[in-house]
Amino acid sequence: MIEMVSRPYAKAFESFAAGNPDILCLSADLTSSCEIDGFRDRHPDQFLSLGMAEQNMMSFAGGLALAGFRPFIHTFGVFMYRRPYDQLMASIAYPRRKVRMMGFLPGVTTPGGMTHQAIEDVSVMRSIPNMTILETGDATEVESICEAADSIDGPVWCRVLRGSVPRLFDTPIKVGEMRELASGEDVLIVTSGISTEEAMRARAALARVGVSFRHLHLHTIKPFDAQALLDHIGSVRHGVVTLENHVTEGGIGSLVAETMADAGVGKRLVRLGLKDTYAHGGSRGYLMRHYGLDALALVGGIEKLMGAKFDITEDDLAAARVDEVHSLVKAEAL
Repeated sequence: MIEMVSRPYAKAFESFAAGNPDILCLSADLTSSCEIDGFRDRHPDQFLSLGMAEQNMMSFAGGLALAGFRPFIHTFGVFMYRRPYDQLMASIAYPRRKVRMMGFLPGVTTPGGMTHQAIEDVSVMRSIPNMTILETGDATEVESICEAADSIDGPVWCRVLRGSVPRLFDTPIKVGEMRELASGEDVLIVTSGISTEEAMRARAALARVGVSFRHLHLHTIKPFDAQALLDHIGSVRHGVVTLENHVTEGGIGSLVAETMADAGVGKRLVRLGLKDTYAHGGSRGYLMRHYGLDALALVGGIEKLMGAKFDITEDDLAAARVDEVHSLVKAEAL
């Protein structure tokens, strides 16, 4: 039984920031939705509400960092790069300011549709010089994301999970490393964020049909240990399948493809994710099934890679968790 942790970010951020006057908590009018309302109430001297003015917030955060503060920006990820891209580049990335951008609702974790779903943020951030990219995949990584991000001498982009989050790992994020969750010899699976739990759901069913897969979970997307990935690719027979809560262009699928191409690796690669499409509104489970982001889609990707048919159905997979769309921790269902 997977342990579920309620609002891990709320507790972790307060524990990390309280009593450290250099850390400032910035909100873009989504304070409760980003689980920092308790921090606001208990530590008002370290809290700044900048309203629905993300462009101003980016430049303001850059100035705070120049003055020696360590601002943590909180809003939905999509509002932190599409609208204020120029300010993010000029005020934060270019001068390499120590600004920690905590982007909530990555990919299809929200039913809010295109306006609220950050589906191309990793591809955008990977192209920005000086940027570090971290993504949380479970409660332990959410609990350690603040310390991990604050260890970086420069700006950090974080994809953060909220609400009720499963605990899959028992060790915190170590920036620059990757987690090896299984060490099979047939296929290498590379996942990040919520996609990792989907791959774990498929493990037993694949084992029953004789597929041995090696599984890497990426919490650090940039910087990336290319040689470690190549060593893992060299340890499997058939090739690589990537699964991500993101478009397939520019995310971890592209990262793996670039690494393989640069090294002249001749094995096959299947990239699973959003295929040149926006996602519409709906529950996480529905969207992951509809757009091919779930455990069953992963099985299909492995079948394609290996040229085999396993006849694995949803009933053969570990049970999927069903999240409440409307709840107290997701006040406006967004």
